[in-house]
Amino acid sequence: MHPTTAALDSAVRVVTRAIEPIDGSLFTAIPAPTGTLSFVTDGDGLIGWGEYARFTTAGPGAARQIGDWFAELVDQFDIDDADGIGGPVAFVALGFDSSGPTPDEAVAIVPQVLIRRNGRGTFSTVIGRPDRQQVVPVRSPGSVRYSDATFSVAGFTAAVAAATARIRAGELRKVVLSHDLTATTERDVDERFLLDALAARYPSCWTYAIDGLIGATPEMLLQRNGSHIQSRVLAGTGWAEHAGDPVSATLIASSKNQEEHRYAVDSVAEALLPVSTTLEVPAQASPLVLANLTHLATDISGELTEPALTALELAALLHPTAAVGGTPTHVAMQTIRELEPVGRGRYAGPVGWIDASGDGEFALALRCAEVRGRTVRMIAGGGIVADSDPDTEAREAQVKMLPIRDALESG
Repeated sequence: MHPTTAALDSAVRVVTRAIEPIDGSLFTAIPAPTGTLSFVTDGDGLIGWGEYARFTTAGPGAARQIGDWFAELVDQFDIDDADGIGGPVAFVALGFDSSGPTPDEAVAIVPQVLIRRNGRGTFSTVIGRPDRQQVVPVRSPGSVRYSDATFSVAGFTAAVAAATARIRAGELRKVVLSHDLTATTERDVDERFLLDALAARYPSCWTYAIDGLIGATPEMLLQRNGSHIQSRVLAGTGWAEHAGDPVSATLIASSKNQEEHRYAVDSVAEALLPVSTTLEVPAQASPLVLANLTHLATDISGELTEPALTALELAALLHPTAAVGGTPTHVAMQTIRELEPVGRGRYAGPVGWIDASGDGEFALALRCAEVRGRTVRMIAGGGIVADSDPDTEAREAQVKMLPIRDALESG
């Protein structure tokens, strides 16, 4: 565990106030090109900067440790929130694999300055007295070149072939495999540039950033508002090979995609049923159309039993769903460890935020990249079942990398 904080005086003042509306993108309010925190959809949500406190950990207890750390931190705050908008939050990204031989690291960051925009207006939450930051103009990363990272397309197609052989042999029913691609930019990447481009092209997705993990995901793992919960399950993907292709109809008619989707829905429902008084699970999936892909989607909603688990606890309970791991879970996770050459880090893990009341939102870290200076590591994949075709799966992964590629090249 590696907790770090600013000077922790007792009763640190935390003030939430309404502020003047921000014209256009929220990202224009962020002063610096790095260290951004974001969870935004349809132009509203949360952004933050100025790291007040950080906590990193790994292993099966990562979510619990982060929750305990954040609760202890909040106990030291004198929170002034007269309008009941909400106080400080922790942005959290959990590691994909918390139980393997080398667990992926989880990180939580509490920003010193938090901006919220929602139906009630625009609000700031400020911890202590942050130093004034000079505003650095946003600039593009310049030219971009691409190269294989740790797992080439050829390696990925071989892994898919090996996975389908295991599935046909009865070892498991589904596994999600991924591979990566590295982009090297002319200049250090300005995270605000990338976020703004992603949000503009994929407004209905959740555009997120935490500790250099940046993306725009269509999949909401869990939202908690009091006792009410919602989850959007995505699995099964189609895209147009040619203009005018009937993607939605073809996707709904695909037995391969319907099978892949049902495994994911069942895994979420089975995890939530024991902690819910009611749970509504639609019998049929619907097409979710994005700029470059169409997914099968099922929206699940329900009410939690009391005492309710926090949003972070629920995210940890759900992860990994069959949408990003496979089924049976333990066999799929072991298959991923064996067939993917390096750990995923925080790719495909829960990413989002939690507040002091336990409310929050956690999406799955998809359509994303790890950004470090001039190096951008993209990761994408798809669900593998018995009749998956390796070449088709490789094309799907490449299509899923397009959001980051297009955003990098948008300048």
